Amino acid sequence: MKYSILTLFPEIIEGYLNASIMMKARERGLISTEVVQIRDFVCDRHRTCDDAPYGGGAGMVMKAEPVSRALDSVSAADKRVVYLTPSGNPFTQGYAEDLARESELVFLCGRYEGVDQRIIDEYVSDEISIGDYVISSGEVAALVVIDGVYRLLDGVISSESLEEESFTHGLLEYPHYTRPAEFRGRKVPEVLLSGNHREISRWRLRKRIEKTVKNRPELLETVDINEEIRNILDELAMKGE
Repeated sequence: MKYSILTLFPEIIEGYLNASIMMKARERGLISTEVVQIRDFVCDRHRTCDDAPYGGGAGMVMKAEPVSRALDSVSAADKRVVYLTPSGNPFTQGYAEDLARESELVFLCGRYEGVDQRIIDEYVSDEISIGDYVISSGEVAALVVIDGVYRLLDGVISSESLEEESFTHGLLEYPHYTRPAEFRGRKVPEVLLSGNHREISRWRLRKRIEKTVKNRPELLETVDINEEIRNILDELAMKGE
């Protein structure tokens, strides 16, 4: 997969691209990246990328001309273009899986009050929100989406790890423990030390259900509830959990 990322602040993006699992994925050729500085496509000597909004109001708006030239430089008209905005569609695990099927994605990072609407109308295929709140950096939002997508690509992370994560099959993830077996009087659950993989698997499923019921009960509406899950839900209901 290739990511083309259009931004006024490349340093925010580049720090992430050159660290941890992303850096290794790039070194292995699983991912390629292109970071485009939008200011390089400004014609005036002051490198102006924003202006006051028509109709008045607070803040500034990113100008259409430099943004369109930057998008044209990566042939965005022929690609899936993602614009990060609080007014976009919610970013979910399912959305990440959909984006991961693409061979190339273009990310447009907004700033200030956002981008001239004509850019969105002409180029953008996906308006995405990472949550019901506002942040100042489209770069940070873009990195959230990029991180959620690239880790799903073949070879980046083991399929076994992906299979038991939160939101897989609609449930949140179970708790994890490692050495030491006791920390500040808190012991690792005995079942995890038992070596009984069947019981460990059932314990983990139960904990996934418990956490989902407690933190995100609405997710249960998306779960394919088999007999085992139904029995656990009934047990929790009887205990008032």
